[in-house]
Amino acid sequence: MDKDTLRRLELLNQLSLTEEQKSEMYSFFDRRDKDLSELSSIDTENTERMVHVLPILTVVREDKIIQNFDRESLQAGAPETDEGYWCVPRVVE
Repeated sequence: MDKDTLRRLELLNQLSLTEEQKSEMYSFFDRRDKDLSELSSIDTENTERMVHVLPILTVVREDKIIQNFDRESLQAGAPETDEGYWCVPRVVE
């Protein structure tokens, strides 16, 4: 990161960095560049490309319509019902 790039980033993001903050930014990007160059130096010629670290398996099951509960058992714990509907207190007048 050079001074001109940092100045343009300041203007673009409407920032006013102190000299100490600018120094921290320079050192951060220097460390990042060193890390990237170190990663780039690793030989990956015989490494297979991958999208995910672990294999992704899709488990497909047969779609079946199953009625786990019936209306009567669901309404058994209701304080009050009327013709198959739950009765609740009026909230909006």
